[in-house]
Amino acid sequence: MLDRDGPVPIYKQVADLIRARIASGDLKPGEPVPSEAQLEADYEIARTTARRVARELREQGVVYTIQGEGTFVGEPGIPRAPRKTPMYQKIAEELADLIRRGQIQPNRAIPSEKTLMKQYGVAKVTARQAVAHLREKGWAFTVPYRGTYVAAEENWPEGRLR
Repeated sequence: MLDRDGPVPIYKQVADLIRARIASGDLKPGEPVPSEAQLEADYEIARTTARRVARELREQGVVYTIQGEGTFVGEPGIPRAPRKTPMYQKIAEELADLIRRGQIQPNRAIPSEKTLMKQYGVAKVTARQAVAHLREKGWAFTVPYRGTYVAAEENWPEGRLR
């Protein structure tokens, strides 16, 4: 898909692909464009190249960025599409499901923040929020300098994680 040996820089090629998705209606005004982590994974590019893609699209006026929230199709002020479940909750729900099914046993470590960052393509703060959410709901506990572990089954919450 990408011509890695040609004269057109990779970031411009990826920006063209994203712009084509916008033009076709695949990405609508107010919707988020793929995150830097998602661009890295999808196109096998470096983080700096992914950042340059967003900058290129901003310079062309087809997207805008809100720090801490992401990059969205259109101009600033266009209503953003409602987000579904926040990513940290999605991660926490998936981990809670693994715990419920017995794939992570009580008193055993849950995946580290670094592992969660890599697995889900999220920032450290998002991985940290997911772990904090598990703790708040009673699925896990943290031992300083050791890690976060699955709580005893009698401490698990009833029903969903939210």
